[in-house]
Order: sequence, then C-alpha cells, then structure tokens
Amino acid sequence: MKILVTGGTGYIGKALLGKLTAETNYEVSGTTRTRHPAPSVAPLIPVGDCCATTDWSAALQGVDVVVHVAAHLKTPTGPGISQLEQLWLTNVDGTLALARQALAAGVKRFIFISSVGVNGSHTTHNPFNEESVPAPEDDYARSKLEAERGLMVLLADTAMAFVIIRPPLVYAAHAPRNFPRLLRWVASGVPMPFGLIDNKRSMIALENLVDFIALCIAHPAAANELFLVSDGVDMSTSQIVSELATSMGSRARLLPVPDWLMRWGARMVGKQSMYSTLCASLVVDSSKAQTLLNWTPPLTAREALLKSGQAFRPRDWPTPLPQ
Repeated sequence: MKILVTGGTGYIGKALLGKLTAETNYEVSGTTRTRHPAPSVAPLIPVGDCCATTDWSAALQGVDVVVHVAAHLKTPTGPGISQLEQLWLTNVDGTLALARQALAAGVKRFIFISSVGVNGSHTTHNPFNEESVPAPEDDYARSKLEAERGLMVLLADTAMAFVIIRPPLVYAAHAPRNFPRLLRWVASGVPMPFGLIDNKRSMIALENLVDFIALCIAHPAAANELFLVSDGVDMSTSQIVSELATSMGSRARLLPVPDWLMRWGARMVGKQSMYSTLCASLVVDSSKAQTLLNWTPPLTAREALLKSGQAFRPRDWPTPLPQ
C-alpha cells in the first residue's frame, strides 16, 4: 500500500512518517513546501504552498491513501493577505483541491486531520462526541469545519472514502505553541495559581494520535467516519502540572487561587483565551474509536506525560513564561 502524508516536515506529519516507515507493507512518502527540506525518514516531494492551485500530481502517483496533515495555523501571513484569507486558502480551498485531485488519481481513502475546536473551546455538562453540534469559536476551527463539510459533499457516492479525525491538544516534549510553555513554566519552579482549579481536560499524546491515524489507514470500519480521540483519561490542570513536575524530579508549587479571581484577572488583561485553555474544561468522548475500531491508546496519559517531562529540555525552548 502506498501512502502520502502531507505536511511531512511538521510536528504530526514527521512523527507519522516515522511510524509508517516502520511498517514493512507500506510505501510511504511525504510532501513539503520547500525544495530543500531537512533530512527525513521518508522521501519528501516539494509541492509549494497548499492552496486551490497546488499541483499534487507528482505526489499522488500510485497513492492508495492520503493523510492530510498540512494546515495553516495562527501564524503570521504574507504581505497583502489577512489571517482569515490565509486560513481559507490553505485549510479549505487547499484541502478540497487536494481531495479533487486525489479522487481523480484513484486514491482509495482520504484521511483529514481536523480539530476538536470544530466542536467548541470548552465543555460544561457533557463531553464532546461525534454527534455534538459543531460550535467553532475561532477562524481556524471554522476553516476546519468548512473543509470537513466540503469533503463530505465532494466525496459522497464516490469510490474514495474519507476519515475525519478531530484531536484535542496533541502533546509531546517538542510540541509546538502552548504545551512547551507549560513545560517550561513547570521546569522553572515558579508557583502556579491552579491549586483550586477543578476542571477536566482531554488531551492526546503524539504517539497515541499517530497510532490511531495508522489504524484508520487500513481499517475497513473507519471508512466515511468521523472520530474524536483522546488518551481516554481526563485530568485537571493541577493534575497535569503535578504529573509533569514529578517527571522532572520536582514537586509542583500550586497556589490556591479561586477560579473567579483567575477569570476576572484574565479578563482585565485580555487573556481570556489563556484562561479558557488552562482553567476551563474540555472533555472528549473517544468511545466510538474504541468500540468501532477496537482502538486502545498505546500509552496511558500518565506514561505520556512522564515521557514528555523527562524529554523536555528548557534550553531548547527560549519562549518566555506565560504572561
């Protein structure tokens, strides 16, 4: 079976290439934006930016399954283009253009890595599941939802099956963006105001997400299905911090700051999104993946957090502490 992974030099794409190349019955390649990428475990095909006019023909030759990981996040855009325009160009137009070309090339399955943000930024009483009404709260999540809907319409009654995966926060020692900031904060020994925060957060370790994607490549029951996946254990922010501190050979210093005061302070300094990420609950029900595909995460949440903390090196992440 020949597999193409888009975004082969990215955080998830690189890990997925590493796992798939270890499978002897797969021929694996990835795509990259640049013509001279860093060395990779699998061949990388330069395709330029992912947009409506991208020519994927060289990468799609003989491919059976496409795993579309490449996406535009909330990063700076080029001159003369807004963040919203770039999100739609890459995440919507680029995704659907790739799917059209994959369908024409005879690809059998298209796996799209979406985001739990499609469901919303927090949960209250019930966890998110595959039947939850989408309620994206930012443009990135809206672009992912639009791409999902476009794929379902495009591929209805065709020979190419789709699989849509909505992961929550994907973490590892070298994760991008927010998780290394939390790791660095824990490693610094600075007191953290989470002692009274009684929330629940679903996350998924990078190894677990890659394992689930690999399962969806060939599992017949995954065809034309949507999955929300997590480690299967939900922890409070204080529990996550404590586990990370333990993995670093220290003890978390958690201050008993009331939730209302945290929420008020975040609003006063314009950091509501950080408050939501650290203090609100976001719980995912991943039972469909377990029952329909018989999937069990290879790492427990505790094992994955322990691995992340032990592998983290603060000197590799000069990012300042959360402000």
